[in-house]
Amino acid sequence: MKMDTLLISLGVILYLFVALGVFFFVGRQLQRETTRAARELREEVSGAMRNLGELVARQVSVSADGQMRLLETFADEMRRQMEATRGQVEAKLLLIQADNARQLEEMRKTVDEKLHVTLENRLGESFRQVSERLERVHQGLGEMQSLAQGVGDLKKVLSNVKTRGTWGEVQLGTILEEVLAPGQYEKNFSPREGKEKVEYAIRLPGQGGEGDKPIYMPIDAKFPLEDYERLLKAEERGDTVLMEQAGKNLEKRVVDCAKEISEKYLVPPHTTDFGILYLPVEGLFAEVVRRWGLTEKIQRDYRVVVAGPTTLWALLTSLQMGFRTLAIEKKSSEVWRILAEVKKEWENYGNLLDEVQRKLTAASDSIDKARRKTQVIEQKLNRLEELPSTDAARVIELSPKGVKEASPP
Repeated sequence: MKMDTLLISLGVILYLFVALGVFFFVGRQLQRETTRAARELREEVSGAMRNLGELVARQVSVSADGQMRLLETFADEMRRQMEATRGQVEAKLLLIQADNARQLEEMRKTVDEKLHVTLENRLGESFRQVSERLERVHQGLGEMQSLAQGVGDLKKVLSNVKTRGTWGEVQLGTILEEVLAPGQYEKNFSPREGKEKVEYAIRLPGQGGEGDKPIYMPIDAKFPLEDYERLLKAEERGDTVLMEQAGKNLEKRVVDCAKEISEKYLVPPHTTDFGILYLPVEGLFAEVVRRWGLTEKIQRDYRVVVAGPTTLWALLTSLQMGFRTLAIEKKSSEVWRILAEVKKEWENYGNLLDEVQRKLTAASDSIDKARRKTQVIEQKLNRLEELPSTDAARVIELSPKGVKEASPP
């Protein structure tokens, strides 16, 4: 169809070129008949153009009808193929939907199973942890009850003056047992015969050495809890007047305790000229030290040193180092004495070795003489084998004292 249209177009163009050529040729040949020929030519050209237009219109109409029919055929084929494709796609979609539904069902079952197992495990683990924590809470409550009971017992102990003093004494004894050796302190020591006894006394070596009597340093535990509690309550309330009064009462009580130690337990030279006032609570000790001039006054007037648990521990540790230094000095002198004895014994041993060497030399000389005599006797015996029996008697002679050499023949 397109080829026909192209041929028609080429024919029309060729015809136009031919017509134009004829027009120009006729114009040159027939100049005089230009007007008539031109009119006739125009008429002919117009007719030819009309014919050509009609021909082109017919060809275009035929071509358009063919194209429409072709397009309708193509559209029908496309609709048929689309229907077939749609049917195939729908069938495949149905298969895909069925497969997806099956896979989703399997995934749902798997997820349900795993979720069930996971929930069971996690719930079991959570219940186990909760049970353990509840058990710990129960144990903690039991411990808290025991602690509350212990606090109540401690409160009962501290509320009684006698038991409070016993508690301070026990704490002091525990510190001494942990730091010092049993022979380095004494319990219930009496500085004066038949008089008051101090709770503990540290045994210090005398100045004269090992044979001199030891010197004792008294340590007494005091616990003025009532005055300290009144001071704490006044501080909590913010009552400055009550705080000042309670502080003065505490200072007076501590001074009285130091005075008691000085008067009862300091007996130089049997004891040191100073003692130790032990306060079993660090807070109480800090409060006493915080009081301006209190510890200096106690040391200056009563020769008593105030110590808390940590301070006493440091003091006892220093004393223990001193004891070890003295022990090392004592052992050093003993070592020098032993070394002197060893030196003397070594000299005796050297003399003994010299004597043994002399005796060994004499024995070696005796052995050499015996060896030479043995060689002489062997030579004589060898000669006996070569001589007759009558001559052998002349070579050697036997006597009761042994074998002696005979004169040569």
